Amino acid sequence: MTPALLHDPVIDLAVRLGLAVLLGTAAFHKARDLGAFRDTLRDYDLLPQWTIAPMAPVVIALELSIAGSLAAIPHGVAGPLGAIVLLAVYSAAIGINLARGRREIDCGCLGPALRQPLSEWLLVRNGVVILGALVVIVPTSPRPLTWVDVLSLAGAVTTLSLIWISTNRLTATWRQLGRARLAR
Repeated sequence: MTPALLHDPVIDLAVRLGLAVLLGTAAFHKARDLGAFRDTLRDYDLLPQWTIAPMAPVVIALELSIAGSLAAIPHGVAGPLGAIVLLAVYSAAIGINLARGRREIDCGCLGPALRQPLSEWLLVRNGVVILGALVVIVPTSPRPLTWVDVLSLAGAVTTLSLIWISTNRLTATWRQLGRARLAR
């Protein structure tokens, strides 16, 4: 991509809204089963036990507030910076547990419906999302959006969301497929 494309408001909005959808959905999954999310936080073994119960809703609120900021403030940097910091903290927690050899705990990324064990892939994935958040810190061109831009934006956000869902589903089931092959 050329640097001029990075400054286009459609790309900026697509990434911002994609990040907002990602974080909003993550918060929804966590809030849907708060008990399971508390268990996930406990499994990471990084916080004192007495902080687990109060931290679970704080994490959900952070994700929701960052998602809201990304969606509501088109050129602000608070949302992207919040996403970068949050994803960096998540990546650190994953990295620490991988270094401890604790691969079987659920990352907590997909909610209670689908477990996704920790892996290096999650660090790569988070790194890509962090790069996306860095892109939207770059100022955009001031051109007005047209109806074609709105259609492009809707298509881009939908595509980014489907790529995210598909990639996470595939990586979550990859180990299950490997175990099924070994069991034969």
